[in-house]
Amino acid sequence: MTPEHIQALLDLSPALMPWVLGGILVIVSVVVFLIARYFIARGLVYLSTRTKNRYDDVLVEKLRPFRFAWVAPLLVIYYLAGLLPESAAFIRQAVLLLILWLVVLTINSILNGVNAIYEASARFRGVSIQGYLDLAKLLLIVGALIVTASVFTGQSPVVLLSGLGVVMALLVLMFRDTMLSFVASVQINASDLVREGDWIEMPSFGADGTVINISLHTVKVQNWDNTITVIPTYKLLEDPFKNWRGMQESGGRRIQRAINVDLNSIRFCDRETLERFKNIGLIKEYVEAKLSAVGQAGSVPVSLESASTTPQLTNMEVFQAYVANYLKSRPDLHQEGMTLMVRQLAPGPTGLPLEIYAFTKTVEWGEYEAVQAEILDHLLGAMPQFDLRVFQEPSGADYRAVVKPQ
Repeated sequence: MTPEHIQALLDLSPALMPWVLGGILVIVSVVVFLIARYFIARGLVYLSTRTKNRYDDVLVEKLRPFRFAWVAPLLVIYYLAGLLPESAAFIRQAVLLLILWLVVLTINSILNGVNAIYEASARFRGVSIQGYLDLAKLLLIVGALIVTASVFTGQSPVVLLSGLGVVMALLVLMFRDTMLSFVASVQINASDLVREGDWIEMPSFGADGTVINISLHTVKVQNWDNTITVIPTYKLLEDPFKNWRGMQESGGRRIQRAINVDLNSIRFCDRETLERFKNIGLIKEYVEAKLSAVGQAGSVPVSLESASTTPQLTNMEVFQAYVANYLKSRPDLHQEGMTLMVRQLAPGPTGLPLEIYAFTKTVEWGEYEAVQAEILDHLLGAMPQFDLRVFQEPSGADYRAVVKPQ
């Protein structure tokens, strides 16, 4: 059948004309869609997998070329809608809206890809840009909604925008959290308060863990028990929180623990006791210096009668010197640049607290706990050598040892 025959058939049957033209429009659109999906889109995916660069993989993944391929047949329908003059206006209007929202979804996906590339780059230092990207996506969606309303109502977008002043108070109420979160995001990034990867504590929300995501509206914290706490972004400026980044960047983590010494075990040292202490390597020079000073007095006093004229020494003082020298001998503690000391706190009902204040050279949690435990275990084991006892509340076993059955 020749084209002349087809034209003659259409002239004889004008009712078939819209169906034939509509069929042609559908066929051409399907062909263009197949080309765009199975050749262009698949080609982009194939090329991205063949390159060594990971950035194009992320972009192609977020671009979703198979979804974006729908734009090609929609453009064909838009330009060929004139074949159906009675429905051309409606078809073009519907096609424009579909293209608009496909483009909006695609741009949002690309913005997600930009954030993924930024966070995967070597220059990423935990300063999140997701809040700004979320704001851009929100503005993009609002703009698309205005254009959609303009298409349906036939009004200019400028006219619609000018009418927003009437409902501005309502919009402020609707987007209150968004506005607060955006301002908070700007202040957080400008002041470098929180970064992704920081360890923060926020008691008001029960958060204690690592920041895994900072977006426009929320900050996600993975707690040490692997639960997730979601904090509104603007709450970081309203509620107090602790950021442990300074500790991690300094390279030293603080040990601040106290051992409660039983007050009844503290006493003056006689010469025999000092001679025994002199055999302990860490305090040998210290004890010898004390014995030399005492030797000039002729004897070691063990009473208060000559306290003003003769040096006196308690086993607590010797033990404190031992603890200080022991801490200075450990290579896993900072000896310079950070505080290292042993001090006595105020005595109380639980004895005399002897506090250790030092900084480990590791900030890794497990290693830090191991160093701290090793120090305390050693000191608790060494106390009996100095005739000192640790104060401990009486337990059931203690009472049973005292009260014997009849």
